[in-house]
Amino acid sequence: MNFLKKNWLTLLLTAFLLAILLIPSFKEFVQRQILMKPTLEKVENEVTFTPEELNLQLKGVNVPDANLADFKDKVVFLNFWGTWCPPCRAEYPSIQKLYDAKKDKVQFVLIAMKDQEAAVKKFLAENKYTTPVYLAISPMAEKMLPKSFPTTYIIDKNGRILKKEEYASDWNSDSVHQFLDSFSK
Repeated sequence: MNFLKKNWLTLLLTAFLLAILLIPSFKEFVQRQILMKPTLEKVENEVTFTPEELNLQLKGVNVPDANLADFKDKVVFLNFWGTWCPPCRAEYPSIQKLYDAKKDKVQFVLIAMKDQEAAVKKFLAENKYTTPVYLAISPMAEKMLPKSFPTTYIIDKNGRILKKEEYASDWNSDSVHQFLDSFSK
């Protein structure tokens, strides 16, 4: 009993080290949790939409129906917005200008959320906007769901998220044009 009282810490550390050496799953757990060493797969999962996550049925408001997966192998400007959202309405003119300049190089997918199709059509007609607008008609992947409006993703040809903005931006800036040009060649 006296031996255990004096050497409990040494025994505990020895057991811990043996577990790391002899049990591969325990070693991986220690690396991920205690040493905070994320796996490459986890990092890749956080910055890429999988084909399953991109499988989103879209009802076209001013364009034909589509599936977000139809735009694979293209750079995609994906924007979640609503006619009811003042910041969304404020950034829309810059999106239209970007669309006019880049529609041949970038696929634009603007998804109206929490909106009625009639309200969206009225908004587009009143402002003479021609950007492709859709309504999502199938469940959306949790990773893609916007937490605030507007939310915009720029996605590369392989589903990798190149940029994510969760607020209104000036999308017609020189820096955005240069950024898109660097990926849409």
